[in-house]
Amino acid sequence: MPRPTGRVLTLLELLQSGGTRTVAELADRLGVEGRTVRRYVDQLIDLDVPVESVRGRYGGYRLAPGYRLPPLMLSDDEALAVLLGLVAGRRAGLMPTERTASETASAKIRRVLPPHIARRLDTLLEALAFTHQPDDFETANAGVLLTIADAVRHRRPVSIRYADRDGRRTERTLHAYGIVAHAGRWYVTGQDARIGEDRTFRLDRIADARALPGSFEAPVGPDPAQRLLSAFATAQYRHEVTLRIHGTVEQIRARLPVSVANLEECEPAAGEGPAAERWLRVELRAERLDWLPPVLAALDRPFVIERPDELRDLVIALADRLASYARQASVMSDG
Repeated sequence: MPRPTGRVLTLLELLQSGGTRTVAELADRLGVEGRTVRRYVDQLIDLDVPVESVRGRYGGYRLAPGYRLPPLMLSDDEALAVLLGLVAGRRAGLMPTERTASETASAKIRRVLPPHIARRLDTLLEALAFTHQPDDFETANAGVLLTIADAVRHRRPVSIRYADRDGRRTERTLHAYGIVAHAGRWYVTGQDARIGEDRTFRLDRIADARALPGSFEAPVGPDPAQRLLSAFATAQYRHEVTLRIHGTVEQIRARLPVSVANLEECEPAAGEGPAAERWLRVELRAERLDWLPPVLAALDRPFVIERPDELRDLVIALADRLASYARQASVMSDG
């Protein structure tokens, strides 16, 4: 059971994370009753921490704007976690700020570390390698990200100015369900209130986000990550592909994940386990088809192409090229 002093410090940490916290929320996080939260707030005020009381429906407590906290103190493990998080986030393209922000943050932390800890961390970072180079992704605006996160949490509508892939700009009212980091980019899933349909938006294409009055009920069903993957798999592209592949679900998903293809799983036959090999229908959409023949070859399972005929021609062409290469290697070795 945490001691009262520990709970007061935890309360300070919750408040310094930003925003207004309701009494009910703080009581739940601290494991105490509402009147105990108010007593802890009074103790912070006695310590000259400027905690403000916010009235109204979404009222609660917050720190006064501009309040500067005492110097940051990190343990060895905490310093390692922060620096590695900054490095990994930058490499994955998931920093919601300009790249220089993470670099300057790393430099500031390293400057205040004791020399022996800094040397050990430098040794680790020098020895650390990644299997791919970071992609040059557009970064999301930190203010937009935080505004939408607050809208998700409190189920409030948010007005966004959005530019689509063709650069067309529109203003929309979004009921945001959640924020998802995927393949080096940030996305928000939610309902476009004007048309009443679910949509997925890239955060780096949102120029501005502004909270609106009111609230909405989040729908039951798939979580935001599943909604995003389903949206990718069913997006409108130039080609609609339908295949039948003989294999297990795991074998097919290893090459055609949920974000790429929809898989229609048939009920196992009598005496057949769920992991048994059987014919499964696979549907996907693609802007180009040239990447699919190598994927099907790597899958190494029997398959039938139902549509389009163009894909069948590409697979035959790949098979002819591979056979030609194999014969050429044989001739060269005989010579």
